[in-house]
Amino acid sequence: MSYPIDLSGRVALVTGASSGLGAQFARVLSRAGAAVVLAGRRTDRLKALRAELEAADGDAHVVELDVTDIDSIKSAVAHAETEVGVLDILINNSGVSTTQKLVDVTPEDFDFVFDTNVRGAFFVAQEVGKRMVARARGAAPGTYTGGRIVNIASMAGLRVLSQIGPYAMSKAAVIHMTRAMALEWGKFDINVNAICPGYIDTEINHHHWQTDAGQKLIHMLPRKRLGTPQDLDAVLMMLCANESRFINGAIIQADDGFGL
Repeated sequence: MSYPIDLSGRVALVTGASSGLGAQFARVLSRAGAAVVLAGRRTDRLKALRAELEAADGDAHVVELDVTDIDSIKSAVAHAETEVGVLDILINNSGVSTTQKLVDVTPEDFDFVFDTNVRGAFFVAQEVGKRMVARARGAAPGTYTGGRIVNIASMAGLRVLSQIGPYAMSKAAVIHMTRAMALEWGKFDINVNAICPGYIDTEINHHHWQTDAGQKLIHMLPRKRLGTPQDLDAVLMMLCANESRFINGAIIQADDGFGL
């Protein structure tokens, strides 16, 4: 007996969708029947992904988004809702990092990480959340009230790792942000949860895992292996499903046991 998760009729906005986890999240949501809005700065990559999804009979759209620019956030969300319809699902995925010792972090390094990972993530969620709240209050059109917001945090937000202090700090903030949003918006049937991935092999970091330092780190992991973007499919679908109404404020580790 199968148990399909059907997101037909839902509209999902995925930030940072041009590569890596964001692109995979978009593929999974599209396969489940959601109309997917691909958001990011590299619109050429987004258009290529849109073509891929449409070739598989998916409904995909592209909006340019710079999460460090408040006007860009407002414009992208408004454009998405005008072109596709009200947003039911947000995958808040944009993120950046630096690698350095804490004594070497400059104000520019700190702002680079926090402007995207914390400030950007907050104001994207706020812009989408405002619209979800308005629909729940009957102050905005839309046949579906409530919604699903999934913030992509990191195991580094739960377990501090060396050389990426600002990134770990920023993801800890995302975790607490998730709980604050879940508490405040839950009464409007908006479920806000976070996924904390462990070490995932993506095109952005793939070269690192071939180095001596990367191989050393892999051998320190509980099962001496990396994850793939596809390893997050199940937890993403669970949190986006209509049936997940009782899951709110959860911080879910998807790390192959790294946090044990």
